[in-house]
Amino acid sequence: MKRWRLILGAAADEKLESYGAGPLLDDQSRLMDEALAAIYDETYDAAGFASRGPGGAKSAGLGSSSPKLAKWLGDIRSFFPSDVVSVIQADAIERKGLKQLLFEPELLSQVKPDIQMVATLMALKGKIPEKTKETARQLIRSVVEEIMKRLEQDLRRAVTGALNRRRHSPLPALSGLDFHATIRKNLKHYDRERKLLIPDKVYFFDRARKSREWTVILDIDQSGSMASSVIYASIVGSIFASMPSLSTKVVAFDTEVVDLSEACETDPVDMLFGIQLGGGTDINKSVAYCEAFIEEPRKTIFILVSDLYEGGNRSSLIRRLAEMKQAGVQVLCLLALSDEGTPSYDDTVASKLSGFGIPCFGCTPDKLPELVEGALKGFDLKAIAGRVKSSRTN
Repeated sequence: MKRWRLILGAAADEKLESYGAGPLLDDQSRLMDEALAAIYDETYDAAGFASRGPGGAKSAGLGSSSPKLAKWLGDIRSFFPSDVVSVIQADAIERKGLKQLLFEPELLSQVKPDIQMVATLMALKGKIPEKTKETARQLIRSVVEEIMKRLEQDLRRAVTGALNRRRHSPLPALSGLDFHATIRKNLKHYDRERKLLIPDKVYFFDRARKSREWTVILDIDQSGSMASSVIYASIVGSIFASMPSLSTKVVAFDTEVVDLSEACETDPVDMLFGIQLGGGTDINKSVAYCEAFIEEPRKTIFILVSDLYEGGNRSSLIRRLAEMKQAGVQVLCLLALSDEGTPSYDDTVASKLSGFGIPCFGCTPDKLPELVEGALKGFDLKAIAGRVKSSRTN
């Protein structure tokens, strides 16, 4: 009954008490109820300020003062787990217009840093007052560092593991033992009587990395619907840029193209501040720009992060990507690179690209290393994409 009371709000008190429930909320639950009501009680005005509740009684709202908003931020972090806090914070901004969360350093410092909040800050970066910008940067940096910690090790392992299996080393290491080459090259030493293979020489993979062996191009759609994907893709680009074996190019686009390759080599936070969410979409224009980076097609991975809603020349876009694929480039389209799942996308374009052997699907960041490793090893990306989609479903 208490849970129903918290779900339904103060308007349900009279109805629930008519069932003989009596008072349902203790002091802590009442504070939780007030924190929820500030966002989800429709008796509040559009700004989330105090207004009249059922029967004309004044209800507790967030009000326009920073102290009251600061208390509310503290309350929701006390009462709810971190993933729920993220949802409530986002709803506070979207449903109640509480953008003052982002405009006061004291308030922003109490916000739980998460990828949705970073997306909001990026969308509003031109409106954030100067006094708040440094706090906003710190919040974004904390999220970037958390994501890098989550992804960097697996991405590095995927890249080095794929590239290091191309040459052999005289230095013995069990972890680098090449079983296939050792068996294949020592078959003539097979002892038929004992049924044993006695190797004359054992082969190991070379752990040295060749500089700039592959080119990776990330072409990122910065339309507003792609916010989480933009953030993840930008951070992934920074990780790639830190690997000597890869030449990394990062491009963001709407109707214009912005080359972020230099920024991704220095500070991913600066790179994110260089992205402007929203606007139109000209994917064909960005793909044409990226073609200039392709020097060795068979040593190039092109990753388009986009929902494929093309505002430019759609037929030219499909032709360019098909020709890129036919030239030997490993091409894939990530309709989303996020934890939320596959968004709305242009199914017609996706189907045509798929017909040319270009996989188009949504991918969680944790599955990206498998895709990159497969591309570097020359595997069928459509088969890998099928496994990734299957694991997401399961």
